[in-house]
Amino acid sequence: MALPLIALALGAFVIGTSETAVMGLLPEMTRDFGVPVGQGGHIIAAYALGVVLGAPALTALTIRLSRKLVLVGALALFLAGNLAVLMAPDLITVLVARFLTGLPHGLFLGAATILATRIARPGQQATAVARVLIGTTTANIIGLPAATFLGQVFGWRTAFAVVTVLAVLALIAVAVFTPSVTTREPVNLRRETRSLGKAPVVLALSTTVVVMAGLMMVYCFIAPILSEGAGVPSNSVPIVLALYGIGTMLGALVIGPLADRALRPALYTALVLLTVTLLVFRAAMGSPWLAMGALVLLGIAAFSVNTCVQLLVIRAGGTAPTMAAAVNHSAFSLATTAASVLGGAALGFGLDYTALPVIGAVVVLAGLAVAVAAGRSARRVPTIVIESPAPARAVPALEYVRVIDQTGHLTPVSAPLAPASL
Repeated sequence: MALPLIALALGAFVIGTSETAVMGLLPEMTRDFGVPVGQGGHIIAAYALGVVLGAPALTALTIRLSRKLVLVGALALFLAGNLAVLMAPDLITVLVARFLTGLPHGLFLGAATILATRIARPGQQATAVARVLIGTTTANIIGLPAATFLGQVFGWRTAFAVVTVLAVLALIAVAVFTPSVTTREPVNLRRETRSLGKAPVVLALSTTVVVMAGLMMVYCFIAPILSEGAGVPSNSVPIVLALYGIGTMLGALVIGPLADRALRPALYTALVLLTVTLLVFRAAMGSPWLAMGALVLLGIAAFSVNTCVQLLVIRAGGTAPTMAAAVNHSAFSLATTAASVLGGAALGFGLDYTALPVIGAVVVLAGLAVAVAAGRSARRVPTIVIESPAPARAVPALEYVRVIDQTGHLTPVSAPLAPASL
């Protein structure tokens, strides 16, 4: 299982690096095109729009294809988008190219997490998802600083050239090392789309939006919070942010086994930890050392919540998780947009940066309430088929399968089984 997960994590790393690299390269890109930095912010918005629209649209178009083929195709489209950015002669071309690059973002990460749960050993689905998502974490620790350094020293196109080379390597790795797996349930677009309207899925996606909005309200403004609130020197902020990345790595080691044992208790615990950590972060304002310690805890809580909500959405989708998993990444983008708008509005009303962690904690508590409501709704809905004692046959038959519901209980049910390709 190691090589497939490493290949998927590499793909997540490359996508995550490309997504965040613009934040560090914005001054060089806008200077090159002769536009104000404010206009350059549209480059970030174009990618986010691609994520929001691309996740459901491309998932619907590829719903019947092999997950391996979908992953390879998503990376190929991502590669083409990066090449277009690399060769773009003007800002308009960059905006179009970044939109195209964002389209396969949710498609790849959604398919990667679903494939990870299906190739994982029994009882290790959350661990497998955490190992894939650690690629996005590494993008923040290594990818973003490296891209920023390359852009400042050699020019922003060099940074995108390196990302493009890494995308080629990721595409090859996914094509070579990820397996083709099968499921007994035929993939049906109508069923997948209908699943988005079911209460467990709606509540799970709502949990993602609300909780991540609370977290991103701090992360979107983390640099001024650290420099103006905590007293961290501005030139030390990039180094201090590495502590957040270290925290996410620690979270990846801890949350997988815990969520495998009991997903919802792990999620609730992570949400309480995130709320408390945000409040501690606020209390640490004025003390750089305390703020740095809180930043590590924030990374642990953030990654734990991220992993749990991703698996929560997959399980809520039941036998139709593909669309839900992809749309969940649209939910992440919506949360980031909402956080930036709400945070900006709070600052516009005269609040300072140190108020944002408190507002974020209140929003996360609201997300905890949504998560609890999702749990109550899901108790009545069986979801993921995880094993069958006998292979499917060519003739119609009823076979006993074991279904795991959102409370973590295994329930034997009778269901018709038929072979289908992922």
